[in-house]
Amino acid sequence: MSKVQLITSQLGSHLLKQIDSASSICILTSFVMKSGVQYLREALKAAAERGAEIKVCTGDYLFVTQPEALRMFLEIDSRIEVRLWRSNGVSFHPKAYLFQKENQDSLFVGSSNLSRSALSNGVEWNLSVSDEEVFSQGLHLFLETFYSDHTISLNQETLKNYEESYEKFHITNPNLPQKWTETEEMDLMLPSEVDESIPTTEIIHESSAPYGEIYPRFAQIEALEELNKTMEEDYDKALVVMATGLGKTYLAGFFARNFKRVLFIAHLEEILYQAKKSFQTVMPEESFSIYNGKVKERHGHTIFASIYTLSMRRHLQAFDPEEFDLIIVDEFHHAAAESYQRVLDYFNPKFLLGITATPDRNDNKDVYAICGGNVAFRIDFLEAIQRSWLAPFKYFGVYDDTDYSQITWLGNRYDEKELLQLQLRDEMAEKVLNAWKDKRKTRTIGFCSSIKQADFLSAFFNQKGFRAISLHSKQKNMNRDEAISQLADGALDIIFTVNLFNEGVDIPAVDTLLFVRPTESLTVFTQQIGRGLRLHDSKEHCVIIDLIGNYRNADVKLSLFDTGLTNKKMKTIEPVVPELCDIELDIQVINLLKEMVKKKQPRRDKLVNDYLILKQELGRRPSYLELHLKGASDSLQYRQEFSSYYGFLEYAKELSENESEIFHRYEQWLVEVEKTGMAKSYKMVVLLAMLERGEYSWFKPITSEEAAPFFHSYLTETEYRKQIDFADKSSKKLWNYDKEGVSKLIATMPMSKWSGSSKGLISYEEDIFSLNFDVRPEDQRVLFDMTKDICEYRLHYHFERKAK
Repeated sequence: MSKVQLITSQLGSHLLKQIDSASSICILTSFVMKSGVQYLREALKAAAERGAEIKVCTGDYLFVTQPEALRMFLEIDSRIEVRLWRSNGVSFHPKAYLFQKENQDSLFVGSSNLSRSALSNGVEWNLSVSDEEVFSQGLHLFLETFYSDHTISLNQETLKNYEESYEKFHITNPNLPQKWTETEEMDLMLPSEVDESIPTTEIIHESSAPYGEIYPRFAQIEALEELNKTMEEDYDKALVVMATGLGKTYLAGFFARNFKRVLFIAHLEEILYQAKKSFQTVMPEESFSIYNGKVKERHGHTIFASIYTLSMRRHLQAFDPEEFDLIIVDEFHHAAAESYQRVLDYFNPKFLLGITATPDRNDNKDVYAICGGNVAFRIDFLEAIQRSWLAPFKYFGVYDDTDYSQITWLGNRYDEKELLQLQLRDEMAEKVLNAWKDKRKTRTIGFCSSIKQADFLSAFFNQKGFRAISLHSKQKNMNRDEAISQLADGALDIIFTVNLFNEGVDIPAVDTLLFVRPTESLTVFTQQIGRGLRLHDSKEHCVIIDLIGNYRNADVKLSLFDTGLTNKKMKTIEPVVPELCDIELDIQVINLLKEMVKKKQPRRDKLVNDYLILKQELGRRPSYLELHLKGASDSLQYRQEFSSYYGFLEYAKELSENESEIFHRYEQWLVEVEKTGMAKSYKMVVLLAMLERGEYSWFKPITSEEAAPFFHSYLTETEYRKQIDFADKSSKKLWNYDKEGVSKLIATMPMSKWSGSSKGLISYEEDIFSLNFDVRPEDQRVLFDMTKDICEYRLHYHFERKAK
């Protein structure tokens, strides 16, 4: 039975009562003050100690949130999860408190932020709601906000950055009450309009006729072969990168037939329902269920679960950790990686499969990391076009004279208000219309940067006699399914949208794509390109009309179309595209891109910047392996540029004074471990055997016989190590442990060879493998950590399964 109560004073006493017995506590507030955290401190501390799940999301809007309040959250209990919404100047005003209990869930929503006055004697209005459906909806929306791209995890590194921004803002804005008032007025005049996909449970396909029995085809056949090999080699996780339009969800369904119980995880409701439909086509004899904010089904062969719902402890623990023998993770660049990691740490499947259509490492590094870097199969849209599995394209780069350098860059996108001032002009719309009229085919999707731009262009095109609509979450006159149907039937010429068709929707008849927005994310751009490349009887190729100005990523985006055959010595701007494809750039675009390449950020600066971003995400200095798996730049670039990871850390001033001294003292050794050649893993396995002896003994001499047991065990404990490094004729004989044979192999291969190539750092005489330098007692622990860090990275990198 639902219950609603109006609370006009002393909200804090109601919250304290709820915190006292809640199993999960979610707080969403536009700002937090030190006084508010103090008010709830002891109650939250007690709740965390008894095991309650606590999530807090607050914002940096106008830097009202006090750094001391954030620091206090870190000090109360490390189990409290806090994320900070980066508003980038866009208003952030939510106030909600959600409590889950065994007997009743409660949602408080209203005017109270997290400050003592708002929770005690301030004039505030709040509603307390106890209703299952309303609570489920509220919790789902809270989790979407909590794990949004706009949020970052609060840790010592992110807090330090916030403190610096807070101080800078308050110094440059001494009259803050006036500033707040002016900004509030601007918010009322021009609200934020970043569009999100409209939730739906029905996906429109070109035909609703039944397929009959279907079989793997094209890329799916090769991908399944590679996945089966991966399992035979004893890998327990892998990633498949498959371009949009090649049926990665069907591939997952075909692979899932080999397992009894499957969990499919995604971040969008649409993807869950689309995947369920695909699996039903592949396995019509099985039953399937949905587990999300609205539906909680747990029966059947496969459960399709929302990561937002599953990341909550109550829902996660509703399942047995051993319940699934296959877990499939759909691409998740929209959700925070730690939510996935928590779910994956809970379950113990036989195999973990990550699937993605977007190989761009910078945007999709998280799915790469959770799969341990093991890429079982990779095919991008260019190779698929070459194999006639996707439609070819004709790309037109049209010059846009908008000066984007004058628009404020907010870290991950342009300031919306400033951008709109330039976009909402008739002369700009006329230029867009002329480029489209000149090059278009029949059915177009136009990608815009905001709802206002989509509405403006739609109205302008209609005035000129074309059939256009804008389609977005605030559209009331036409639903999405109807609009898609009209476009496919030819009743519409163009649909202008924002982020509606990035994922989860197929319209194969689309033959023209129009980009009238700056490219901020290469992943999103790749997904949007995929909307036009599906094969269809009515089209020979897809026309891509792209307005290119001096915005960020303009010079990088064209690399997505390059087959890799471009002659770098010729320094050409235009990439080499597949046969039947074509790229045509305005001469002003060519000149612009050449100019941008000249001004490009130096390589070392980029490596440092990517490292610092990862350090902020982790809240500490990343290990070498973490840098490789989770960093935006390829780890090999650090070795190429700085000779070793620790050489880079020294350059970036990331080593302590003591570490810096030790690095310089033993630099030759660290570079040797980093750079010594490795056709096989043997050198690093011997070094790992030495490191297994501990930080105060690892550097002491070792014989081949002493190394043999660990060496053999390490290389034979998984099939992939045996097959990669231990499968030639002489080594195969040693699959069953033979002390003499293994010792002889170690003596001739890693020990003798490494001694000969180490420039005197290592010697091997009379079966004694020695380091030819002394390690000071006070240096032993730190040098041990540095050496092990490099050794573990090199072994992991060596044994990663790379897609052909």
